[in-house]
Amino acid sequence: MRTVAILTAAGSGSRLGSDRPKALVELAGEPLVVHAARALLCAVALDRLVVTAPAASVEDVAGALATVRSGPVHGGVRCEVDVVPGGPSRQASVAAGLASLGDAGLAADDVVLVHDAARPLVGHATVRRVVDGARRHGAVVPGLAVADTVKVVDEDGRVTGTPDRRTLRAVQTPQGFTWAVLSRAHEAGRHRADDEATAATDDAGLVEDLGLPVHVVVGDAHALKITTTADLELAERLLSRAGTDR
Repeated sequence: MRTVAILTAAGSGSRLGSDRPKALVELAGEPLVVHAARALLCAVALDRLVVTAPAASVEDVAGALATVRSGPVHGGVRCEVDVVPGGPSRQASVAAGLASLGDAGLAADDVVLVHDAARPLVGHATVRRVVDGARRHGAVVPGLAVADTVKVVDEDGRVTGTPDRRTLRAVQTPQGFTWAVLSRAHEAGRHRADDEATAATDDAGLVEDLGLPVHVVVGDAHALKITTTADLELAERLLSRAGTDR
């Protein structure tokens, strides 16, 4: 079975105080998208990597990835790296990545990873767990147990319930799916993709809407999502202490 990946890098950098796309914001001297792409390429043997970028920044993202194209990869086997324009929502961007993969002749049980450039520090072992899980189950997400008590609230901010945190997981990326499952889920949910208000916030949600099971594997405490400058500062500290193969 082959393994391919879609790396979403079409988000803005506004909450990071940047006038550049978030994926091009630097972490330890390299853009976030470079860290995220390298994490995937060094963790597993990929047949193809599609990166979705803002339409106006496709060339900039492609240029940033030049070092990744020539750098180390898992097993020494290089894969094709393409950069394509993303869409108005994350869901639409993943759909653009799927469309780009449409000519790859993927089999139903080939694995597709969907990762976010905003999670640049995911460990290699986590990526491999997701790939292995997707091969066994068809749909897998990495997740961490929730330490905080979580409240459900209504539109007025009134608490309506307290779920048992033992049943909760904070879900991360990469998420992994077979080609058949992910392409079917996006086709069924494509009417939602063009509006952020209706678009799915992750691909597992689209699979769940089909009534198909999604399994959870152990996530990675280092794979935090970088949204604010505080997140970026924390990632800098983690990167300075962590090894490259966790």
